[in-house]
Amino acid sequence: MRKTIPAVTTAGLALALAACGGGAATPASPAPAASGASSAPAAAKTLEGVTVEVAAKWTGAEQENFQKVLQAFEAKTGAKVTYASTGEDTGAYLGPRIQGGTPPDIAILPQPGLVGQYADQKALKPLTAEVQAQIDENYTPYWKELGSAGGQSYGVLVKAAHKSLVWYRDQAFQDAGAQPPATWDDLIKTAQTIADSGTPPFSLCGASGWTLTDLFENVYLSTAGPENYTKLSKHEIPWTDPSVTTALEKIAQLVGKKEFLLGGSAGALQTDFPTCVTQVYGQDKSAMVIEADFVGVTAEQSGAKLGEEAKYFPFPKAGETAPVVLGGDIAVALKDSKGAMALLEFLASKEGGEVWAKLPGYLSPNRNVSPDNYPDELTKKLAETIIAAGETVRYDMSDLAPSAFGGTDGKAEWKHLQDFVRDPSDVKGIQAKLEADAKKAWK
Repeated sequence: MRKTIPAVTTAGLALALAACGGGAATPASPAPAASGASSAPAAAKTLEGVTVEVAAKWTGAEQENFQKVLQAFEAKTGAKVTYASTGEDTGAYLGPRIQGGTPPDIAILPQPGLVGQYADQKALKPLTAEVQAQIDENYTPYWKELGSAGGQSYGVLVKAAHKSLVWYRDQAFQDAGAQPPATWDDLIKTAQTIADSGTPPFSLCGASGWTLTDLFENVYLSTAGPENYTKLSKHEIPWTDPSVTTALEKIAQLVGKKEFLLGGSAGALQTDFPTCVTQVYGQDKSAMVIEADFVGVTAEQSGAKLGEEAKYFPFPKAGETAPVVLGGDIAVALKDSKGAMALLEFLASKEGGEVWAKLPGYLSPNRNVSPDNYPDELTKKLAETIIAAGETVRYDMSDLAPSAFGGTDGKAEWKHLQDFVRDPSDVKGIQAKLEADAKKAWK
C-alpha cells in the first residue's frame, strides 16, 4: 500500500496529468465498456462453466478497472471470475484461507518477498509452460526472476509504480530562475539557487521511513549500477561496501544542508507522507518533493493543477545509470486449475496488458504493451521510460528485503536512514548499523 499507485478517480485528474512534464494536454480516452473491453480476435470459449476466484488488495476505482480486465478475460474464454478484496494486509487475509485449505485460485501479491514466503509453505503452484512462454516473450529476465523462488517460476508482475521522479512547484522555480536538473550535481546547484531565493528546496518525508529508502535506491542504482543493486538487494554484498558509501555521501550533499530542508533535519523527520506533498502544493512552503507518480493525486487534491503548477522531472543521474525504480504487484496461482493458469496467461500477455493500459491509474511492466495504449501523456511518458530503461530497471529494494530489515517502521533500514538524515556526517557508522541488521534479517 505504501508504494503503489492510487487510482486516478476523476476525469479531471486524468486530463490534468496529460500536461505534466511539459506535454500538451489531451483529453483522456474513455475507459472501454466491459462488454467491449477486449479488441483481440475472437477465441474459442474453452472455459465455459469454470469459475476463477481472484483476491487482491484493490478497492474503489482500482478494483473497478481491474474487473474490466477480468471481464475481457471472461468474454474471451467463457469463464466466470469472482473478486475478493484482501484489504491492505494481504498476508493476514491469505494466511487463514491457505491454512484452511480454501485459498483463492489467484492472489495478487504487493511484495515479491511474499512469493518466496508462500513458495516455502508449498502454497503456490508452478506456472505452466503456456504462462512461462508469455513471460519469456513479454518481460525481461529480471522481472521473471522476481516472480520466482528456488529456481521455479510462480508469478507474473502485472502492475507497476514508477518511483524515480522529483515533483516541483513551477512558481518556486520561476521565482528562483531555476530549471529542472538532469544530473545530481545540477540538482544540488538548483537546490542552492532556490534556497538563495528564500524558499527551502525540499520537503522531505522523513517521518515515513519508506520514502528515505526510495531516495537511497535511486541514488544507489545510478551510482552503483544495476548489477550491484541486485546484489545488495539479496545481501550478496554487505552494506559496508564502498558502493553504499558513495551513495550515502551523495545523499549527504542534500540532507546535510539545513537550508535545503523545510524545517531543517528536525522538521524533515517530523514530516510524513503525504504532508510533505501538501507542504509543496497548497501551502507553498517548499519547492520540491522526491517521490513516485502517486504524488500527482495529492498535489491535485491540494489545489495544484498538474502540468501547470505541479510538474515533475526524472530522478537526476547521480552516476552512470539513469535510475528507474519500480514497485508493483505479482499475480500467483494458489490452485493448480485450468482457469487459474489461463487467467495468469492472459494477464501476462500483450493482449491483457493492453486492455488494462487503456484504463486510468495503471502502468504495465510488459515491454510489448505499446505506450500508445495509455489514456494520458503522463502515463505514456512514464511507460516509455520503463521500456527505454530495458534491463537496467530495478524493483524497490526495501520491498525485496525481509520485512524485518526493509519494511518495519522505526527499525533497521528505515530507522538508520532517519538517523542518517539527523546526522549525515557518520557515513561509516550508519553503514555498520545497516549491515548488522541485514545480517540478522538474512540469516
